[in-house]
Amino acid sequence: MNAAEFIDVTKQREDFVLYNLNITIPKGYITGFIGPNGSGKTTTIGLLMDTIKKDHGKIHLFGQDHENHELRQNIGFVYDDLYMYEEFNIHRMQKVIAPLYDDWNDELFERYLQEFDLPRKKKIKHFSKGMKMKCSLLFALSHEPEFIIMDEPTSGLDPVFRRELLNILQDLMTKENQTIFLSTHITTDLDRIADFIVFIHKGKIVFQKSMEEIREQFHLIKGPKNLLDKDTRKMFHGIEEKNDQFTALLEGDAAIFETVDETVVIERASLEDIMYYLTRK
Repeated sequence: MNAAEFIDVTKQREDFVLYNLNITIPKGYITGFIGPNGSGKTTTIGLLMDTIKKDHGKIHLFGQDHENHELRQNIGFVYDDLYMYEEFNIHRMQKVIAPLYDDWNDELFERYLQEFDLPRKKKIKHFSKGMKMKCSLLFALSHEPEFIIMDEPTSGLDPVFRRELLNILQDLMTKENQTIFLSTHITTDLDRIADFIVFIHKGKIVFQKSMEEIREQFHLIKGPKNLLDKDTRKMFHGIEEKNDQFTALLEGDAAIFETVDETVVIERASLEDIMYYLTRK
């Protein structure tokens, strides 16, 4: 069973349309959700959480219609900001949130509270950005959700805490068998931890692939511009030309370029490379 599925989902908004979305989020893995700003990532998450109503199509959570609100008990949601009473401390906030969940686990709450090294009595308004993200994750995890949805969780965090947060997510996926859907514009984070990638651009899914497929299929080709002609240009998704050199994104077998010219360089494309060239081709 998949954690979530979009089947031919359409949503008309004022400035753009999410058209015919088909997305699968496999259970027990980390799926990254990427795309330029304004591509529809936040709207898609709103549809998944049922805070935005779809126009057409179907959305399933754990094989059931996502409008079944009992399913919300199995979801932990982590925003890029902390939507809590900032005058409260953690334990006072716990008294507000814990009764909302049937499976709230006080022992687990205490375990993560210690593991995340969060202050018990300090008001939330005095938390740093990293502490607020840990706090959001603390409450999301303490009701033992099967599915964790994260919207730009590493935005604005320093590199040290970003690395710490990514390690926490990997541990959750491997040790607790939890499913994570992670929307972010920091693609280097996903290069490290993601199992699958969903790429959206201008309201349409560009591709959904495993990281293994992405590493095998996408390459950067660098070489002299005199190698570019009408036929070779058609082979690339995007080309950047500077002086006498070019850099281009190739999807497919890069072996054909290994013997073309000894000055040609073939590199594995990062997610950032792929997003850059596919949105500008």
